[in-house]
Amino acid sequence: MKQPVAAILSLSLLLAVTGCGGGGDEGIETPPEPSGSGYSWSLPAGFPTPRESTDNPMSAAKVELGRHLFYDLRMSVNQTTACASCHLPERAFTDGRVTALGATGEAHPRNSMSLTNVVYNSTFNWANPLLKTLHAQALIPMFGEFPLELGWSDHEAEILDRFRHDAQYQPLFAAAYPGESDPFNADRVAKAVAAFQATLISGNSPYDQATFQGQHDALSPAARRGQELFFSERMECFHCHGGFNFSQSVSHAGTSITQADFFNNGLYNIGGVGDYPLDNRGLWEFTQKPADMGRFRPPTLRNVELTAPYMHDGSIATLEEVIDHYARGGRLISNGPYAGDGARNPYKSELIVSFSLTVGEKQDLIAFLHSLTDWNFICDSRFTDPFGNFPRPARCN
Repeated sequence: MKQPVAAILSLSLLLAVTGCGGGGDEGIETPPEPSGSGYSWSLPAGFPTPRESTDNPMSAAKVELGRHLFYDLRMSVNQTTACASCHLPERAFTDGRVTALGATGEAHPRNSMSLTNVVYNSTFNWANPLLKTLHAQALIPMFGEFPLELGWSDHEAEILDRFRHDAQYQPLFAAAYPGESDPFNADRVAKAVAAFQATLISGNSPYDQATFQGQHDALSPAARRGQELFFSERMECFHCHGGFNFSQSVSHAGTSITQADFFNNGLYNIGGVGDYPLDNRGLWEFTQKPADMGRFRPPTLRNVELTAPYMHDGSIATLEEVIDHYARGGRLISNGPYAGDGARNPYKSELIVSFSLTVGEKQDLIAFLHSLTDWNFICDSRFTDPFGNFPRPARCN
């Protein structure tokens, strides 16, 4: 599943950096927590129980069906593209492209977002305030036409028949949707894919080991210095990327208030009037309010080392360049159709302020961001391709 033209935002709690959750010296996961459906989540230490969608209760059988569908190239109209084509495990379920490509080669205006901890999002995609469940989001790449992604429009029956008549899928659908005479429909496909995505929970990075598992030495001295910078008022990073998921837009079984944050980070200021490129105007695309021009949802920073390039349009290549962008307080584009000084964007968030870093401090900050990489998550056998279309990352073999 790629990110459609309109993206979404979520909420979050500002949890403390330390003392949240806990755990002993060796526990990686808390005991499985039963949910309303009876599904047992294997959660990392310090993580809250996800909130299940009432019309898509979790089950192990539904997750397994979703895993197969997620990696199956037959999910696309021409059988060339799977959900995983834009969400590769080795890249923390992104694709490494500037922007995503659909099954017919059509370029998407948005960068593929990571599916890391996507179950905790309060809204989905880059700037769509309306998508609030994973299975509703799954329908967009299936049926979206502008741009075309998987290409289900006008081909729904054809694609469903591929699974309906497949001997491997018949028991998988029957187990996921017991008692249904014909579970082979788009709604059941989307809900199974959503169930699998809900299990993509990452929480065993060096940061987590040091913060939630009592392993103080898991963080290098450089990463600890970078952590202090990240959570300082000097840099303001944590205001948009705080909490256990490093995103201010989270929802889980313990939250009672839903918050959706969208921010303009000064990436563009076309013509000096605050404008953004035509097909990437963020929340404005839904509200038409001038103040919403260029406002996007801050994504999780978990596994951010693996998810380059960055920003909603993939226009910043490296973490070093991301830090330079924020240090300046906005990006300067000197010439061309997008020329303008983002630092002077009239709609830029007040949280985007310039700051200065020494060379050493910049490297410390990058060391901290790298400490959010969870290789146990990337290599988890529960998330692998059952067909072999998408090989395991070399580091995992």
